[in-house]
Amino acid sequence: MAGDVRLINSSNAFIEALYVDAPKDFAIEGRAIVVNPRLTPLYAGEEPVRPIPAFSSTVLRDTRIESGESALIFKVHSRRDGIAGIVDEPGWSLFADLLPGFPRETLLYRGPVEDLGVFEFDPAEALGEPGPVGPRSFRVSVNLWFAPAGTDCAIHNVHEFIEIHSQIDGYGRMQKFKERDHATLYEDLLMSPGHTPPVPFCRSRPDGGFSYPWHQYRADTDCVWLAVEYHAV
Repeated sequence: MAGDVRLINSSNAFIEALYVDAPKDFAIEGRAIVVNPRLTPLYAGEEPVRPIPAFSSTVLRDTRIESGESALIFKVHSRRDGIAGIVDEPGWSLFADLLPGFPRETLLYRGPVEDLGVFEFDPAEALGEPGPVGPRSFRVSVNLWFAPAGTDCAIHNVHEFIEIHSQIDGYGRMQKFKERDHATLYEDLLMSPGHTPPVPFCRSRPDGGFSYPWHQYRADTDCVWLAVEYHAV
């Protein structure tokens, strides 16, 4: 096994979370969700080894990551009482306590934020836009979210960063809307454990920022998902 491995602060009694920089022949023991937060592929599995493309993920079991720039690895510990107790772990907060004005009746919870450092990449390549426009520096952070079954996590369209989401436990949806109205839903992406929509929702703006459609996460069951945020430096 090779690579710089660290336990990140998303780890708790429910989920083990690792960040591996420059993995090489890194052993995956048991079942794990592996997320590629980079634009270059991760190579994993048995022969023929396949790439895990940029901004995507998969579920691996008793195999290895052959090579790559970095990987996020999550192992969910099976519990009879389910995943909802994760919100009582250190560093978790009701989102309404973090964002003034967010509705308190929306039971959306955020876990602690971990800084992964600065990545460099061409945002046009990341977003599937005509380009290239050249590399930019992004400070990257990750955290977990939880919402109970049936929760609409609030339609919004403002982020000053690129974000991707990976499903860690439970089943949910990433949804897009024409307006800030549930009746205007036009895209419904099903999220099962180990899935990451590989193309971020946003598009570049002329001023260097990013524009999003109206969108939200919806929890069909009790859900934990990962957010990876890329903040332009």
